[in-house]
Amino acid sequence: MKDISSSEWGSEMAIAVVAGRFNRFIVDQLVCGARDALGRQGISESSIVLAWVPGAFELPLLASQFAASGKYDAVIALGAVIRGGTPHFEFVAGECASGLMRVSMDHGIPVTFGVLTTDTVEQALERAGTGEGNKGFDAAMTAIEMVETMRAVKSHLDGLPAR
Repeated sequence: MKDISSSEWGSEMAIAVVAGRFNRFIVDQLVCGARDALGRQGISESSIVLAWVPGAFELPLLASQFAASGKYDAVIALGAVIRGGTPHFEFVAGECASGLMRVSMDHGIPVTFGVLTTDTVEQALERAGTGEGNKGFDAAMTAIEMVETMRAVKSHLDGLPAR
């Protein structure tokens, strides 16, 4: 069996980060976590673009624009949706998640889901904490791994004879 997962984590990739301003005091921490992860993997600030949208519901549209451009290897979506007393939470969180998945599938690039969906502000703050507890960090690491793995799979497939 050939293992085609990537063991190389390169710095040669362009990353778009889309972030929702709603609950910005939390999302700012997710953005910091994503920047930290990307920097640790050697991705230069000049290879990263950050764009803000009003909230999580708007993330898929901007993610789609970046993905469709062909200029980015991955899109990292960051946001925070905190449950309230109405069904609004389910609509926003669900549509955001399905929209981002659709963008990934339609454009064939990783679109990672760094959108917190929590019951309370306290839970959101825990998941946006420093270090490994930061879901922005996790979403960035997932994006990098997916880009590298997809590159490895493409290389593998390119080397196979046509059937």
